[in-house]
Amino acid sequence: MEKNGMLRALDANFNRCKEGLRVSEDIFRFIIENDSLRKKIRRLRHALDIIAQEKVIKCAIKSRNSGIDLGRRVDDFELTRKNSVDILYINLQRAKESLRVIEEFFKILLPKRVTHIKKIRYQLYTVEKDIYLQLSPIKKALQRR
Repeated sequence: MEKNGMLRALDANFNRCKEGLRVSEDIFRFIIENDSLRKKIRRLRHALDIIAQEKVIKCAIKSRNSGIDLGRRVDDFELTRKNSVDILYINLQRAKESLRVIEEFFKILLPKRVTHIKKIRYQLYTVEKDIYLQLSPIKKALQRR
């Protein structure tokens, strides 16, 4: 029972991380139009593809039970986005938090990949800093459109 729950948590967080990075990447691609930041996010997203080949991820997918997942419903907080910068911020936080959860469960389920996940998490911290150093001009550019 405990291992199945860990696998479900791993599955949910792997998906959440990939989705959060994809949303962020698309904001840089289609709204902000910053190819440098888009590529940085894309590299992080693709770095997770190595993990997707691991047997434990395939087991996690098989343990998925979306129909009874307690977090599947939309709550009021999810509807509070004001603009694409809000969406970007939320999705970067989502990706960071998910990477941390993956890292913790890998300590039990896949110890040989903990370092890989931790490296991606710290790379995301660096990319996030790059983003926020550029955020003021980005906000201004978005307001002019």
